[in-house]
Amino acid sequence: MQYRGYKTIILENLCYTELVYERINKKLKTHLSKAEIEKLIREIVKETDEITFIKKGKNIHITNHNRGICLTVNSFTKKIITAVKTKKG
Repeated sequence: MQYRGYKTIILENLCYTELVYERINKKLKTHLSKAEIEKLIREIVKETDEITFIKKGKNIHITNHNRGICLTVNSFTKKIITAVKTKKG
């Protein structure tokens, strides 16, 4: 199910756990600092068209086709769960 009007709410309430920084670096094969990860996630959410925000269960999947990255955000807590590479398109 597409989830419209949620971009602003996510941007205003994004939060992270300590483990998610490690998970994101591992999944994206990067070595970014916490601040760099937070900046990257914010940029991805900002530039991604809301048509790609798909809610499945308690999570929202945000797919940025230009960067080839899909973010998973808990729809209740707004915590970033993970980021994975996808095919660029």
